[in-house]
Amino acid sequence: MRIYISFFSKSLLPLVVKYKHIVVFGMLCLFMAVLHAQIKPKQLRKEILKSQKSPSKIDAKSTKSKTAKPVINPKPLATIVNPLANKNATLVYLENSETLSFDQILRPNVQVLTGNVRFRHDNALLYCDSAYFYENANSLDAYGNVRIVQGDTLFVYGDRLYYDGNTKLARLRYNVSLVNRKTTLTTDSLNYDRLGNLAYYYTGGKIVDEVNTLTSLWGQYSPATKEALFKRKVHLLNENFTLDSDTLKYNTNSSIANIVGQSHIVYNKETDIYSKRGWYNTATERMMLLDRSIIKHNDGKTMVGDTIFYDKKSKYAEGFSKVVMNDTVQKSTLIGYYVYYNEIKKSGMATDSAMLVDWSSKDTMYVHADTLITSKDSIYDVARGFYNVRFYRSDVQGLCDSLTYSSRDSIMNMYHEPVLWAENNQLSGEFIQAFTKNQKVVRVNIQRAAMAVQQHDSLYFNQLSGKEIIAHLDSGQLRRINVNGNAETIYFPVDDKDSTLIGVNKTQSSFVVLHLKNKKVDRIVLTSVSNGNMYPITQLVGDALYLKNYFWLAEQRPMKKEDIFSVFKKSKQKQSTGSLQVKPVLGNGNPGSKTENSESLENSKTSKIKSATNKKGSKGEDGE
Repeated sequence: MRIYISFFSKSLLPLVVKYKHIVVFGMLCLFMAVLHAQIKPKQLRKEILKSQKSPSKIDAKSTKSKTAKPVINPKPLATIVNPLANKNATLVYLENSETLSFDQILRPNVQVLTGNVRFRHDNALLYCDSAYFYENANSLDAYGNVRIVQGDTLFVYGDRLYYDGNTKLARLRYNVSLVNRKTTLTTDSLNYDRLGNLAYYYTGGKIVDEVNTLTSLWGQYSPATKEALFKRKVHLLNENFTLDSDTLKYNTNSSIANIVGQSHIVYNKETDIYSKRGWYNTATERMMLLDRSIIKHNDGKTMVGDTIFYDKKSKYAEGFSKVVMNDTVQKSTLIGYYVYYNEIKKSGMATDSAMLVDWSSKDTMYVHADTLITSKDSIYDVARGFYNVRFYRSDVQGLCDSLTYSSRDSIMNMYHEPVLWAENNQLSGEFIQAFTKNQKVVRVNIQRAAMAVQQHDSLYFNQLSGKEIIAHLDSGQLRRINVNGNAETIYFPVDDKDSTLIGVNKTQSSFVVLHLKNKKVDRIVLTSVSNGNMYPITQLVGDALYLKNYFWLAEQRPMKKEDIFSVFKKSKQKQSTGSLQVKPVLGNGNPGSKTENSESLENSKTSKIKSATNKKGSKGEDGE
């Protein structure tokens, strides 16, 4: 996501401006409205929550009278010797056997059965090759081709069966399989509680349905509710993904996996999902992830949030509450209380305390806006910030109402009362445009009501204004400033010997070129047709010290990264009238004329400025 602010790089002034900004800004607002209409933010959350509720209601209604509440790890039940002592017990009947024998001495109260043995208990039929039938205890041991048939939907197979008719507990061993419609459970040891309609294994097992294959060391399955619970080394295999967990709940009817333990999902080796709570519809590939779950893509993007709704098939995600999206390739982070990202369109949006952090360079940049949007224009990255944009970096800070950036032309545009600060400089205008090259700002244009203010101290400010200001940078340092059209300056020259103020120099010209060296004004070049006066520092007062469009917003300047979230009441910027006000001084008595002292100061200390008035000016020597 370096697309957001790669234009900042290591330059002194990162920003933007060009003509037609009113039309462009209108187009941006229209684009945002259309984008919102197409994306329908938070729609995925509604659809997933609705789909989650529907299956559970149907299952509860259809199974309410069929089963008791499932239990985990049921306690071993003691054999009831006398079935008549248990009021709820029913008798096991022998229906068929080719041979029957018994030996009261060797096996008292045991009937030995062989050949096509069949028992009936309530609505279940039990088949085997041979069996020991304990009629008095209402139980049996079955061997060879064991099969339990319950209705027309449930079939249980195994090599051995130990069945207690009083508790309806069937213990099957070796090559065990339970088939319930299109779901098959296989294991080596299975206990099936017919009273609770619950089967469970504890030595490892596997459940296969139309969509998934699940294995674990311990598990239980309810044929009535189709609910399964897995513990220890749970592994879910799907044609598109795998899921590994310590604990997992799964419904074979809805194909929904409820994540109740630390889980890891790997989707086609392109996406890793980490979660300890949530649910995943493995049929539709939609999921709800909770408790700071993580979605990590192989392109370097990672999303973390309190709640994430993710449609893997559509490759679309919505995050809610403290959402953080990292991009390790572009070295940027997008943060917001609501964030969405479309993997196919490579577009995303963050709102509600939205912030972009660019850590691609040594100086980290922090950008805030009411809404931050990223997208792809063909192969080019585009970033947009709408409303109350503020940013901070150690060397530059700024604010505006909206901004855009495109890697197509590497230009960033700032709209509606943009202001930039760098060191003790403030730039402002109606529209600012920054041109970048190799991730560094090389030129900044300020259009209409352009103003550059440099703070000399708490009382005095050097000022430049005009229709257009063009600032040229080299290696991140401001080298030259061109002021084109109605150029005005107020400058406080300093004595090189003791750094004391010499006076106040005010000029008016068509064009002005300001040259800087070591971050200080080196010389000023004016056009041949220009006016300029030097005044003693004590002579000018009030608005005479400021240009017409002067304002200083030091209180709104972000001084640390947390300040980008500060909110200020919208108000018109305070401006000076620009009228000339001077104090009376000794001399000819005319406060508007230059005194002998001011004349001598002007002649001795501003020779560079006076001599420059005979030059061609910015359009000749230094114009672009």
